[in-house]
Amino acid sequence: MANQRTVLITGATGHQGGAVARVLAGKGFDIRALTRKPGSEAAQAVARTGAQIVPGDLNDAASLKKALAGAWGVFAVQNTWEAGVEGEEEQGKRLATLAREAGVQHFVYTSVGSADRKTGIPHFENKFRIEGTVRSLKFPSHVILRPVFFMENLTSAWFLNGDTLAAAMAPATVLQMIAVEDIGKFGARAFTDAAKLAGREIDIAGDAVTMPQAAAALSKGLGRTITFVSIPIAEVRKNSADMAIMLEWFERVGYDADIAGLEREFGIKTLKLDAWAAKQAKGVSQ
Repeated sequence: MANQRTVLITGATGHQGGAVARVLAGKGFDIRALTRKPGSEAAQAVARTGAQIVPGDLNDAASLKKALAGAWGVFAVQNTWEAGVEGEEEQGKRLATLAREAGVQHFVYTSVGSADRKTGIPHFENKFRIEGTVRSLKFPSHVILRPVFFMENLTSAWFLNGDTLAAAMAPATVLQMIAVEDIGKFGARAFTDAAKLAGREIDIAGDAVTMPQAAAALSKGLGRTITFVSIPIAEVRKNSADMAIMLEWFERVGYDADIAGLEREFGIKTLKLDAWAAKQAKGVSQ
């Protein structure tokens, strides 16, 4: 029964893991929230949802083995920008392998939209290799989620600087996006509907907009005028070749999640960008 199942959530004090922990709370699972800083305010906020806080580090196999003991399910997420492309891949493969050895029955891995499409983007390709490891381990059941560009990225220093939304993208380029809180909804569903979704690989998105449309949504939501400026890709490449390759791929190809199909199948009413932006102004946690 679901109330006998323990789910270990990695990244529990971060965006995706935290969102899954919040949505999954109260749905009959015993939640273990993995964190390197169990005494942090972020960890305590997760604890207030009813989760058990467990110390652990994705680079420390011994801590992972302890955290995985007796777990029925795992929500696995790693951070490229923190661990690096090679480091993230090592973390993802290590966690999946140790989970299989620990007898985990249901493994949910959050990858990235279009990881299976040979994008050539380093931090997409490494996730696809992690996906391959998950498949090869032959868990009794697994689900791979592939979220597209996070709406939260728009307000990061990568894109928003003062009142300027800057990106090396053409004004007419449409980009699929998703709010982190919606990733939490799909992530939770991967556990509550584990049997139904076993073996699925699902690209998830909630909206599709151009950068000028994104600037307009941010302007309305944040209550100040945000102007989109298209910058040369060379400027991005100075800071990150990986990011530049991704933006060039957005221009040439782009994500292809079936937003309408997702809503029909899952009944999840995803946030549109204007609604998400309005929440930021109100200080609603993502």
